[in-house]
Amino acid sequence: MLPQQAADDSVSIHSAGSWSPASTPQKQNQIRILSIESHPVFREGLRAVLAPEPDMHLVAEAASGAEGVASYRRLRPDITLMEMHLPGKNGAEALAEIREEFPRARVIIFTGSDCCGDIERAMRAGAFGYMLKNAKKEELIAAVRSVHSGHRYIHPSLAEHLAMHFGEESLTARELDVLRLAGNGHRNKQIADVLAIAETTVNFHIKNLTGKLGANDRTHAVTIAIRRGLLRV
Repeated sequence: MLPQQAADDSVSIHSAGSWSPASTPQKQNQIRILSIESHPVFREGLRAVLAPEPDMHLVAEAASGAEGVASYRRLRPDITLMEMHLPGKNGAEALAEIREEFPRARVIIFTGSDCCGDIERAMRAGAFGYMLKNAKKEELIAAVRSVHSGHRYIHPSLAEHLAMHFGEESLTARELDVLRLAGNGHRNKQIADVLAIAETTVNFHIKNLTGKLGANDRTHAVTIAIRRGLLRV
């Protein structure tokens, strides 16, 4: 795959910090990387990991999902490293927006979350890779090169974690809505009123989702969903 060309390689970062790509001139045929990360310490750490690699060039940093989408749209990097939990527009939403506009975009989720729910959302949104922040720097560098070569990459420590839930039925968007409201203490009739559906339909959804999750009741279902990362507390 030929590197995607940016309209202007000299563009500085937005509000992510004082670092500027102008201080690290790009060499020919380097992998152009965009970092979308809200925490300054992790941005600095990623910068330090990438700097010694002769075939990689960090072109910009962004501190939010919306800023990251704008940076991608302007710079068209070869690889984007994105945190899942970003302020405002989260990682899955930013990823889906980028992939809708740029189907060939290669995004690696680089996050601290190993929840199956986050992994599933990221892969459904079009992520090419999923890395944990506790990975060794050699693993991250290998992931960047692998994805740039056209392969998908999942952090090795997640393989067993994913395999444990392989074959489990996914909850529908409506089932997640029902479960989220149940987790907030709403009774079935209240859930029906909020979602503008019949109470019998709510009962049907709860029966389905408890079966899918292998739960004893709705409270147990909420607990399982939180543990799997399908719901957030």
